[in-house]
Amino acid sequence: MVKKMKIGIVVSEFNYDITSMMLERAKEHAKFLGVEVSEVIHVPGVFDMPLAIKKLLEKEGIDGVVTLGAVIKGETDHDETVISHAARKIADLALEHDKPVGLGITGPGMTRMQAHERIDRAKAAVESVVKLHENVSNR
Repeated sequence: MVKKMKIGIVVSEFNYDITSMMLERAKEHAKFLGVEVSEVIHVPGVFDMPLAIKKLLEKEGIDGVVTLGAVIKGETDHDETVISHAARKIADLALEHDKPVGLGITGPGMTRMQAHERIDRAKAAVESVVKLHENVSNR
């Protein structure tokens, strides 16, 4: 019998009107793919994700993690700094724990309207975690 894949999701509360919809799309897509969402952790913002991701990756029952966030352009270049540092650390954690982490964080440089248009990218993040897990877990 094949073990059902279990994932965790880390979602940013910043821009929650957008990220809450991303979370729902991710959960729906995981169910469609036959994947169990074992745990969801809400964090204040994208920059705050690495610790929550690390805690999920350390759990033996979690096969991968999906990250969800929307980094919208403000009056400064803060959005570029946030996403670049978060993305680098997220990639490091995936390698450190030998488990896939899907980057379902949209931005930087996008408007609120563009963020709404990209909500379905959450499904792509789930799909990437599932595919990567399937393609590398038996190697």
